[in-house]
Amino acid sequence: MDFLKKNDTKVECQNQITIRIASMSIYLLGFFLAMFLCNCVHLLLRPLSQPRIIAESIVGLLLSNLEFVRNRFLNDNEVQQTLNYIVDAIMVCHMFVVGLEIDPNIFLQLTLPEAKVAYSGVLTTFVFACLVTPLLHISKQPNAVFSSCLAIVLAGTDSPLLTRLITDLKIGKSDIGRFIVEAGIQSDVVSILLITIGFLVFDPDRNFQNRSVKTMLKMMAILVFQTLLASKVVPSVMKWVNNENPEGKPMKGSHLVVALAFIISICSMSPIVGFSKVLSAFLVGLFMPREGRISKMMIGKVNYIFRTIFYPLFFFWVGTEAKLSEFEAGKIATWAKIVVPFLIATGGKVLGSVVSGLMLGFHWPESVATGLLLNIKGHFQVYLAINAYRMNIISMSTSIVLVFVTFLTIIYTPVVVAKIIERARKRSPTQKMALQWLNSTNELRILVCIRSSQNVFSAINFMEISRGPANPGIMVYLTDMIELTDKIAATLTQGRGVEVGAGVGVDAVTVTDPAVVEMREKITKDVHAYLNEDCEGINLQRMMALSTINNMHQDISILAEDLLVHLVILPFHKNQEEDGRLHVGHSGFRHINRKVLRNAPCSVGILVDRGLGKTVISRSSISLNAAVIFIGGKDDREALVYAGRVARHPGVKLTVIRFLVEAAGDSVSSRVGRAKSNTTEHLEEMKIDDECFAEFYDKHVAGGRVAYVEKYLVNSGQTFSTLRSLEGQYGLFIVGRGGRVNSVLTVGMSDWEECPELGPIGDILSASDFSVTASVLIIQQHSLKGELDGLHDEFSIM
Repeated sequence: MDFLKKNDTKVECQNQITIRIASMSIYLLGFFLAMFLCNCVHLLLRPLSQPRIIAESIVGLLLSNLEFVRNRFLNDNEVQQTLNYIVDAIMVCHMFVVGLEIDPNIFLQLTLPEAKVAYSGVLTTFVFACLVTPLLHISKQPNAVFSSCLAIVLAGTDSPLLTRLITDLKIGKSDIGRFIVEAGIQSDVVSILLITIGFLVFDPDRNFQNRSVKTMLKMMAILVFQTLLASKVVPSVMKWVNNENPEGKPMKGSHLVVALAFIISICSMSPIVGFSKVLSAFLVGLFMPREGRISKMMIGKVNYIFRTIFYPLFFFWVGTEAKLSEFEAGKIATWAKIVVPFLIATGGKVLGSVVSGLMLGFHWPESVATGLLLNIKGHFQVYLAINAYRMNIISMSTSIVLVFVTFLTIIYTPVVVAKIIERARKRSPTQKMALQWLNSTNELRILVCIRSSQNVFSAINFMEISRGPANPGIMVYLTDMIELTDKIAATLTQGRGVEVGAGVGVDAVTVTDPAVVEMREKITKDVHAYLNEDCEGINLQRMMALSTINNMHQDISILAEDLLVHLVILPFHKNQEEDGRLHVGHSGFRHINRKVLRNAPCSVGILVDRGLGKTVISRSSISLNAAVIFIGGKDDREALVYAGRVARHPGVKLTVIRFLVEAAGDSVSSRVGRAKSNTTEHLEEMKIDDECFAEFYDKHVAGGRVAYVEKYLVNSGQTFSTLRSLEGQYGLFIVGRGGRVNSVLTVGMSDWEECPELGPIGDILSASDFSVTASVLIIQQHSLKGELDGLHDEFSIM
């Protein structure tokens, strides 16, 4: 009998093993089937540009709610428990990597625009949610603390998902893409930290009752200990592993195991005192070092495994917990719980982004788009929604509602990005609005900006030397830059602008402030006097850029775009004093100049007036000695083309000075220069420079109209001394801002520039110790940001 019992027990064990193996095989087959279905659904959604997370959620929720699957597999408590353990481990790893990808120095960047936009969105959403969500009775037992926690969740952003979507939708390299990613990280960090603080103080397992002081102190002590280990001890272990496993060699398995085991042991400390292992993992990752092979490997490998394997499994688990059969679709309150939180989260983010965007001088459509994208929720928010049901805080139907709200914040993402690209494409010109590409049969269109009547005579003389031949002539839009203050804003009325010369500039409003009216009238009188004397070939219209300092660059760029101008001329922010020196100037106008240089849809020039406005330029005799400095690069080519127009003026004696790299000698700088000049990019630039200069030489120098000087130099030191030797010889220098490729003649100059917006050469020539009589015109050639059939990755729109 004992033998038979033993034999039966053995057979039963074998049967159990067989059943387990068969079950595991079915689970694996089902998992691969789910992966296949995810790929198929993702392909079906590709025309709508929907991200993979939507396909994963659809397959996971539907597959796990099939009656066959639920009856066959999910009623087994062991299977469900194992699935819970796996998902908890997934979220621990996920949050650890989220923290690891974030630089803890982010807390020192609170004054950055990204932080301001992120925190304003978090604040407005939090306030809206705290006011409205208690009315929805989302929790089983209404609780102010739960409402606050829900408000924080709605105010947060899933930064890893946001980063992946921004990258996949091809705007990651644009200015708005980079801005949104940085703002998303800020928003994510602050929301998770607030949830962490809330978990320290309130116990979600006991309806968010206050924890005892003793419990809070235990949790805080273990968190501090974890943080110290992560920030002080882990770097030593990581450094040792990195030194033992240099780049290029396979990493030793034992070292990898030791490093991972040490990190896991740190993450496992806080659950001992009842703190959330998920939040603990985020804090450990946040304060761990990012350098070295271990960190890079964990980020790369874990993210890859999650995207390919664990995230589909995560949404399968969501479906096992969220039984769609218990979703109360027939109740209006259920749909209100979907719509209202979604509107709160979306409206709060958009309002916060728009308000902060207005203060930062952003375009409002881009601010709205930023708010919509910062509203994205993801895996962490879904995990919290499911856990709220598991803790019996909310009902099954409400848990499903919050999951749906998360999906709603993702679905519209492709539409928002498409609108961003559409606006960028519209704002990106389809032709280069630059002098170098101007057809000789077309008139030159220039937007000349002036800040006050002090700039008017330099603007007039600039028009005079730029007029070129009477046919096709020159079109000048003389624009008054008027800072919109509270005092001036109170004097605005609707009306028309001032008629000057051959055109009429129509302003949206009229300023009746006496000081502004007097200034504009004086400018009009001086311009009339010039045009009445000799206006052949010059068409002129008066315009007005009336805006705050933060937004004036947008007005100038919009004017330039609408008027299709080829060149914008801005006055230098410093004015000349009685002793000839330039005073400190208006920093606000300096910021305007720098922003216009970044965003203008055409070429831009900055005019440093140190006597040009006082010069009487005659058409009957030489009255102005001018020089154009040509080293190479697109900006120098643009300056050279403009100088070609100046060369045609009978009252200007122009000299072109070309700086060339000395070929002889074997000094260190010479060898460096020759090495750099061998790059493909540099050779191509040199070829374009030579072609442009040869054309200029044939047109102007060969006929004797323009003087030509060559300077052979070795390094930037000789460039500096040569420029200083030109002091007192010329009344106007025309130079390119930069745009050179590896030029040994200017390398290192940018390290001690006083005004980087002028470029290295312009900065030297404009220095207060260089001259008190030489004016400088610094020109930057327009860079085409878009194409007719699309955009480059690195487009600019903000």
